[in-house]
Amino acid sequence: MAIVVGYVPTREGRAALRRAADESLLRKSKLIVINSQRGGRDFDGEEAHRFEAELSRIQGQLDEEGLEHEVRQLVRGNEPAEDLIAVAEEEHADFIVIGLRRRTPVGKLILGSNAQRILLDASCPVLAVKAEA
Repeated sequence: MAIVVGYVPTREGRAALRRAADESLLRKSKLIVINSQRGGRDFDGEEAHRFEAELSRIQGQLDEEGLEHEVRQLVRGNEPAEDLIAVAEEEHADFIVIGLRRRTPVGKLILGSNAQRILLDASCPVLAVKAEA
């Protein structure tokens, strides 16, 4: 079994990763870190290198902690919710860990909510984590 965590380099993403790593140690489960990007014009070579460096740093950190893990950067044109749910189903995940941030009702309406989609559509439990203030 595995724990799948959605990671972006934000306070919320780091909080989700930390909690997922703690759960992985506690449960002796494999940790699968997913960084999902839509791609396209906004995701250029410089942006890709920046994310690769960040994910490499995380890989080293998890190696030091002795966690069984896998780090994946997905650029498939999907919404992050789609990628996280698909990986969780492929890996028969115990649960998914996501970071939450506060958004206005209008922000949710205009931009949609990956967190809401994951919470509603995932076939496994979802642990939602807030960043510390």
